Amino acid sequence: MNKSQILASAIAAVVAMPVMAAPAPTPSFSAEKCYGIAAKGANDCGSATHSCAGNATKSKDGASWLYVPSGTCKKIEGGSLTAK
Repeated sequence: MNKSQILASAIAAVVAMPVMAAPAPTPSFSAEKCYGIAAKGANDCGSATHSCAGNATKSKDGASWLYVPSGTCKKIEGGSLTAK
């Protein structure tokens, strides 16, 4: 591997790292974590199978969660305040 390939790989890793390792920011409104409602790839953070936002491998995974306004999770079909 030559120096330019190593440099390109290093730059790509640095650019991709925040996307791969970042949880969703805490919202500015009063929020709660709602489990079991996230669409595939649209979760706000980790579970037993992944650790970051956008990594849910299936929709409505009981271990993946989304931030929702406080008091609304129990109103959403399939929503739970605890992991399933």
